[in-house]
Amino acid sequence: MIPDIKELKHTDSGNFFLLAGPCVVEGDEITFYIAETISGICNRLKIPFVFKASYRKANRSKLDSFTGIGDKKGLKILAGVKEKFDIPVVTDIHTEKEAAVAADYVDILQIPAFLARQTELLVAAGNTGKVVNIKKGQFMAPGAMRLAAEKVKSTGNERIMLTERGTMFGYQDLIVDYRGIPEMKSTGYPVVLDVTHSLQQPNQEAGVTGGRPELIETIARAGIAVGVDGIFLETHPDPANAKSDGANMLQLGKLEVFLENLLKIGSAVKSIS
Repeated sequence: MIPDIKELKHTDSGNFFLLAGPCVVEGDEITFYIAETISGICNRLKIPFVFKASYRKANRSKLDSFTGIGDKKGLKILAGVKEKFDIPVVTDIHTEKEAAVAADYVDILQIPAFLARQTELLVAAGNTGKVVNIKKGQFMAPGAMRLAAEKVKSTGNERIMLTERGTMFGYQDLIVDYRGIPEMKSTGYPVVLDVTHSLQQPNQEAGVTGGRPELIETIARAGIAVGVDGIFLETHPDPANAKSDGANMLQLGKLEVFLENLLKIGSAVKSIS
């Protein structure tokens, strides 16, 4: 099941869809480069693609962490990506006011995991009529996401996606419970697996979130095997120098082979379904 967005390409391919891009808009040149690269790969592989990037990061470990290049500038760059490459775009929102503002620039409004229970935010997102991607809180059971979706649905907007992004495992680690994928799929909404954020190691004393990028393909392969509708990941040409979440990103140069491998698994799963 794929969200009803007319710009979403290759919806008849039967492949999973992909939400991918950098953590945050760092500038126009690098954002357009990443979008063009991913779009080209997805066109070749017939994978429906949504470009993702936050125009502002509100949830940072340290006060002086990079949060963005300015809201209006970041949103205009995202709108430019949408127009130039004819692809849908998703970005995070954090407040009810942001919902209406961001909706003028992007196709999908994403509710960050820490805000998945915020009723007024979910309702505001629903009221825009945009697709709403709700990330499962690291503290929430999969079944509780039905209640989050109902808050959006109460506005008459049923264009909803649910995203698994790991569950807190102690103070500084996350774990993916794949039993939650079919449980969330029972809602009837598309379910996405956020591969890279599931590999975060939060709450580090240095104030910079760690990660396990060497396990990205492991987590993604398992997600495809259990039937996720979409894959979410953050990617960057130079993760070590990315301005946010570089510790758990996929290096952009590895993306094509990574996706080819997932398509093979997806084909095998379809053959036995």
